[in-house]
Amino acid sequence: MTLPARMTAIAILAPGGPEMLVPEERPVPVPGPGEILVKVAAAGVNRPDVRQRQGTYPPPKGATDIPGLEIAGEVAALGPGVARWKLGDKVCALVVGGGYAQYCLAYEPHALPVPASLSMLEAAAIPETFFTCWQNMFMRATVSSGDWVLVHGGTSGIGTTAIMLAKAFGAKVIATAGSAEKCAAAKKLGADVAVNYKIEDFVAVTKDATGGAGANLIVDIVGGDYVDRNYNCAAIDGVIAQVSFTGPPKAIANFSNLMRKRLTHTGSTLRPRTVPEKAAIARGIEEKVWPLVAAGKVKPVIDSTFPLAKAADAHARMETSLHIGKIVLTV
Repeated sequence: MTLPARMTAIAILAPGGPEMLVPEERPVPVPGPGEILVKVAAAGVNRPDVRQRQGTYPPPKGATDIPGLEIAGEVAALGPGVARWKLGDKVCALVVGGGYAQYCLAYEPHALPVPASLSMLEAAAIPETFFTCWQNMFMRATVSSGDWVLVHGGTSGIGTTAIMLAKAFGAKVIATAGSAEKCAAAKKLGADVAVNYKIEDFVAVTKDATGGAGANLIVDIVGGDYVDRNYNCAAIDGVIAQVSFTGPPKAIANFSNLMRKRLTHTGSTLRPRTVPEKAAIARGIEEKVWPLVAAGKVKPVIDSTFPLAKAADAHARMETSLHIGKIVLTV
């Protein structure tokens, strides 16, 4: 495979709106020790990309300024010491940045083989949300058969993934969403109960659905006043997994509920984690989730696709919050 010297990538001109995303020429990166270079076929769009564009989520020290945290494509070059992959292998990968480009670097253990059951487009929609959900739901918490899992933002990328994974491991799911259409979509994905948070109280619905016992695991992307309400509708020994904040990161809560119910409120971020830490998440996914993906039991939900050059339109779509599932760039 002869590699070009230059490639098209999406740059952020300055912090601001979607129009700040513009195509420009960049050098094709060279893989270092333990890295692979992927010829990108598709790249997922995520909320952290939006925050990076807005100037509130800078890339880690030493990482590229090109946005994009997940990709799928073909291995185009191998860095020193890479043993698992060979040229032409079809992979999807979690990356520290650089996904919005024709070529992107990935660490060898952060790439997974693309299952035959998935298109490249679908494979690109997996890494960020699956790594996040696996880490928060199955490494920092446990999902057992018969558990009740409350998923906030049920039609977001995280939400759709959380619903599918919870159901795949035998749990019952309550999902919150902001419209009748989104509630119907959440139920189609497998949610047992869907709550329109604009007209219904998810605390009351959760208590009712669980016979007063509450949710064993709550996956929260909202924060703010949801913190206190989560404590209110969590089960004894329940876990609240804080995945992100679409609301304020500060809250007033009745912490006696935390003590009385022996709750665990845990949180984590993915991007700053070390290479070995992310590799451990990847191994868990490959071992436990990949067979489900291969069997067609778990499949990413695609809302829409945009060509790479129209990354600004993809971000505008995400900011409407009308999307159900993942937004993907095609390269």
